[in-house]
Amino acid sequence: MNVLEIQKSKFIGFAYSVSDVKSVENILTKLKREYKKATHVCFAYKINCGVEIVKFSDDGEPQGTAGRPIYSVIEKKKIENVLVVVIRFFGGIKLGAGGLVRAYTKTASLALGEL
Repeated sequence: MNVLEIQKSKFIGFAYSVSDVKSVENILTKLKREYKKATHVCFAYKINCGVEIVKFSDDGEPQGTAGRPIYSVIEKKKIENVLVVVIRFFGGIKLGAGGLVRAYTKTASLALGEL
């Protein structure tokens, strides 16, 4: 788990090795239950089990500012069978699209550094 604070918003990043979509769903359910007061639970995953499965979610953030940047980190590092989740607690200051992309990218990168 990695925590990054930017202008009073807290970003918490997690990375998991996964082998199927059911594992992803279980992890997301657990995290959403554990961090139920979080403003956003954004994620991206890439699974290769003979067929490549890719999915990412902005979970209410402006389109393209969370899930895709998280997925871009996965692609840049050339990792498969991984789920990266970034949980955000809004701190009251809007970061703008560029600020959100930088925050989610950095948190995802830090999380993958621990995998």
